[in-house]
Amino acid sequence: MRHMTRFGLSLAGALLMAAPALAQTKWNLPAAYPPDNFHTENLNAFAKDVADATGGKLQVTVHANASLFKAPEIKRAVQTGQAQAGEVLMSLHENEDPVYGLDVVPFLATSFDQAKKLWDVQKPAIEKKFASQGLMLLFAVPWPPQGIFAKKDINTVEDLKGVKWRSYNPGTARIAELVGAQPVTVQAADLPQALATGVVNTFMTSGATGYDSKVWESLSHFYDTQAWIPKNLTFVNKAAFDALDKPTQEAVLKAARTAEERGWKTAQEKTKWYVDQMTAKGMKVQPPSPELKAGLQKVGEQLTQDWLKKAGPDGQAVIDSYKKAAM
Repeated sequence: MRHMTRFGLSLAGALLMAAPALAQTKWNLPAAYPPDNFHTENLNAFAKDVADATGGKLQVTVHANASLFKAPEIKRAVQTGQAQAGEVLMSLHENEDPVYGLDVVPFLATSFDQAKKLWDVQKPAIEKKFASQGLMLLFAVPWPPQGIFAKKDINTVEDLKGVKWRSYNPGTARIAELVGAQPVTVQAADLPQALATGVVNTFMTSGATGYDSKVWESLSHFYDTQAWIPKNLTFVNKAAFDALDKPTQEAVLKAARTAEERGWKTAQEKTKWYVDQMTAKGMKVQPPSPELKAGLQKVGEQLTQDWLKKAGPDGQAVIDSYKKAAM
């Protein structure tokens, strides 16, 4: 009997010691960008904030540089529960629903202030779409404004004819079509290789992606067109979120609010830094010529019409709300 009592106490002690481990929840968060990209750094800070606020009860592991899932696969992986959370470039999924592509309509929102107003009117539609897919939005963070990287002088849109143009979403593929370039789909993780092998030699992206890809090793020009300010979305599988207890849910939401504020601030601070770094590496950094800017604005008008045709009355209502907010 005494032996059984000792055994019972030992078992109870073991169970008590194991309780914290059993209570711990682990989330995987796949992301598409390098570990030292500011988006990834922001995700890691978010994960730390969650762990600190929950006393380690919820551990979020960030998998950078498309190491767990390739960029186009991340959203689906979270929907199906293969990962609990994820981060994607919103416009990557424009073919699924036009609402995802609004922030890459050229020259619709070209400053961070305009981008924030656009996000405020776009956000409810994104949340509604996510809810229908078993997802929940956590936060959105912008990239620096988009410019053109090239290997030669680009003075007009006609100079883009025939170039090997990197596309990473439907909008950039459509730009290639309109200017007569050859579109080649290349995601950010594969861009350094594509540049090194000459698969692409011209593209439109942010200074951040240019810096991450060491673009100066292959290309010589950057035209600071400030065409649009795209955003990354960080989101969670709704069932995974609902499985958390209330205090942990609140900790996640608070950390998400902090991450969004930090991300917007960092994007603005780093915009000039990226441009300065490219200049220091010997790249020719300049604004677009009046002719190039006019040509790109015509392309932008066409893409706006394309988007409105796909989005219909709901899309027009979002555009109207944005224009009213931007006045």
